[in-house]
Amino acid sequence: MEQHRMTLRLLNALVRETIEAGLPDEYWVEAELSECRERGGHCYMELVEKDEQTNTPVARASAKCWRGTWQLVQPTFERATGQPLRAGLKVLLKVYAQFHEAFGFSWIVTDIDPNYTIGDMVRRRQEIIQQLKQEGIFDLQRELHIPFFAQRIAVISAEGAAGYGDFVRQLEDNDYGLRFQITLFPAIMQGEQVEASVICALNKIYERADDFDVVCILRGGGASADLSGFDTLALAENVAQFPLPIITGIGHERDESILDMISHTRVKTPTAAAALLVDHLKRILERIEQAETSIKNYLTEHIHYQQQRLSQWATLIPTLALRTTNEQRHRIEMLANRLPVALERRLTHQKHHLENIGIQLKGFDPQIQLSRGYSITLHNGRAVRNADELKAGDEIITRVEKGTLKSIVK
Repeated sequence: MEQHRMTLRLLNALVRETIEAGLPDEYWVEAELSECRERGGHCYMELVEKDEQTNTPVARASAKCWRGTWQLVQPTFERATGQPLRAGLKVLLKVYAQFHEAFGFSWIVTDIDPNYTIGDMVRRRQEIIQQLKQEGIFDLQRELHIPFFAQRIAVISAEGAAGYGDFVRQLEDNDYGLRFQITLFPAIMQGEQVEASVICALNKIYERADDFDVVCILRGGGASADLSGFDTLALAENVAQFPLPIITGIGHERDESILDMISHTRVKTPTAAAALLVDHLKRILERIEQAETSIKNYLTEHIHYQQQRLSQWATLIPTLALRTTNEQRHRIEMLANRLPVALERRLTHQKHHLENIGIQLKGFDPQIQLSRGYSITLHNGRAVRNADELKAGDEIITRVEKGTLKSIVK
């Protein structure tokens, strides 16, 4: 028992020698970063491998990248991928095994292949884009229209950020005297908290949606490489379905996040976002001024035309009045000349008509009938037409041409 004893230091030294002898080479290893932090110029990483079906960890390890190596691989990785090393990224690391008697086992990183991470980032971005399209929301923002008078601006940006300050100055000091109302909703615009912070700001704006015309998501003054927070599904879904047009100014010329893709309008910088809003309102102002000019020109031409017509009528009215007066006078004279003849003709016609009536009436004169040998028998002053109307004892009077006869009916 005594001869098998050894100190921990000796045991660890044995382990170190065994590892150095058994794993003498460097290895390329695929892993996901669960932690990544820089301290004292060195980078300390926690690596994890997850089951593809359950997403649960099946392997873990610690890794270190010493200062000398880190100063070389960090800028190379960020330039290539457009973002820093952070938790959640899949990486391809070149490592060798190291065991220290006092600090234990660790993988030492000597190189990082950014192309592997780029490929994974591209794959993940494509998966998010494909899901947004399957949900039918990828193009929803572009179906919205920036209002004609887009002056009430809700801004999501880091409070005190240089980009936000540039945006405000660009709007307030525009060359056309246009006025904007700017309301800032502060948010974290860099790092792992971007998604939750921006979504929280969007929710606050949504509660006051009627107070704003457009939303600007701006990022200026931060690390240009760190755009990973704008490549998440949850944030993209929130922006895509937001009821107001969203303008993004969160990157530079070569940077385009998923948030840029699904927003209503993407510009390069916060200053460019302000310039877009100024130009939009300026075009509306120009349209109003053009309409005002067109209305003025139309009214001027219309008034001039009406004045010409009035002038023409003023010239024509006396002539027309004189002509009408002469025509009416001539007509009256013609009527005056024709009236005596017409009256005389009318009177002659009526005289003939009366004479004809007189002749007709004479035909009905009883005296004429009596002169022809007829007689009229009267009873009680009425002509007797039927003998049956009389009875014995009635007195009747018979008129002849000359005289009357009284008789008694027997």
